[in-house]
Amino acid sequence: MNVDIKKSASHRRRTKIIATLGPGTDDPMVMERLIRAGVDVFRVNMSHGTESEHERRVELVKQAARKVRWQVALLVDLQGPKIRVEKFENGGVLLSSGDHFILDAEDPQTLGDRTRVGVSYASLPGDVNPGDILMLDDGLISMQVQSIEGGRVHCLVENGGTLKDRKGINLQGGGLSISGLAEHDLPHIKLAARVGADYVAVSFVSCADDLHRARALLREAGSEAALVAKIERMEAINNLEEICDATDAIMVARGDLGVEIGDEELPGLQKRIIRTAIKHNRIVATATQMMQSMVENPIPTRAEVLDVANAVLDGTDAVMLSAETAVGKHPVKVIESMNRICLGAERHFESEGDIRQLNVRFERIDQAIASAAMFMATKVTVKAIIALTESGSTAQWLSRVQSAVPIYAFSTNAASRRRMAMFRDVFPVKQDSASEDAEVVIAEALRTLLAHGAVAENDRIIVTMGDRMCKSGGTNTLRLIKLDNEGRANYGI
Repeated sequence: MNVDIKKSASHRRRTKIIATLGPGTDDPMVMERLIRAGVDVFRVNMSHGTESEHERRVELVKQAARKVRWQVALLVDLQGPKIRVEKFENGGVLLSSGDHFILDAEDPQTLGDRTRVGVSYASLPGDVNPGDILMLDDGLISMQVQSIEGGRVHCLVENGGTLKDRKGINLQGGGLSISGLAEHDLPHIKLAARVGADYVAVSFVSCADDLHRARALLREAGSEAALVAKIERMEAINNLEEICDATDAIMVARGDLGVEIGDEELPGLQKRIIRTAIKHNRIVATATQMMQSMVENPIPTRAEVLDVANAVLDGTDAVMLSAETAVGKHPVKVIESMNRICLGAERHFESEGDIRQLNVRFERIDQAIASAAMFMATKVTVKAIIALTESGSTAQWLSRVQSAVPIYAFSTNAASRRRMAMFRDVFPVKQDSASEDAEVVIAEALRTLLAHGAVAENDRIIVTMGDRMCKSGGTNTLRLIKLDNEGRANYGI
């Protein structure tokens, strides 16, 4: 009996949950409880921890998933070329408004003090001009550039605060020329291949070339992982269409993005990014501080509830937790809370499907079949869609037109099932039969859904499949069937 279907039939949560690994998830019992509570994807944040710690946590995920018998995907999130201040002599300094302060790219190694600190990005002096505003520590501290002398950027502090070691720097409005991949990302790409990552996120993407390079390095390392482009720079907003074309998934990374563009622009841009990703048939996740108060507290704020629900109503495939699970005091309660919020928001989601997305010319047969299936689902009362898919691409196309009908994606390919764990509306299911007889495979899928209460006698069901079963990229057939009183497929409807 397949536990995956039992969970999906009872929870009915269509939006997927991404949880970040860290000290808060290191207990094997906590890991099992997180999966049971609803985690679909675990994120490895390469900005923190050692390679041995990451490998140990990945193995813990795999052991717990096998024990719980649930599909979970693995996302390795590359650190990227984040610009940071270097270290201070005493770990940090208190800056006040009106202070003069130097960001020193010429001498990054000397420990900082109240007047200066080293900067990890040597090109900073060439990327800024007098009058520019630099935002430090996620915008908590701001300073205006006064002058540039050699490798030193002289600034006037506008909003002060305590600046600590290794805090980030952003240029308000964007404009930094830094690439989306850094030297320290290269061994992490190899680690992603070694641990079998299903997704690899590229941080601080600015253009399609960043993704082309990342994909080439991944394939060279032997990984078939899907790429996630993190949208957190103004340059990425300007190149959003080409980035969508070059990637497999998009992440709305609201931390650095909000610092660069201003908080007031963030809500509208979040909606725009999600709409653009769906238009390009890309998976999209929404991230950053979604339940931040639960790092310390056992319940979310009402503002956090509305934030998560708003992302669900926008149509995001997944919502992501960072510090809330990685270092938070209540990791399981966070997942339970997010699960409830997603379910509540989904009850109010306008799930009639955007049929306008069907008004395009398709180059692939599986895209046309998927679109025809979703059109049919909006015109005929059906209880479920069964996608018999080897690669998972048909399930992805099906999920782009969001409807009230759950999609059960049966596949013999374990890697495909894990990847589909991040698709909204899609419940990946292990297909036991490798038969090339379509009737045998359909009968098996119906028995599985019946056994777990996902469908019942006399329900109508849509089936998408290929003439050649268990062959990748072969979906070319659409069927509408009705279960008879004995739970068998009846095509005479």
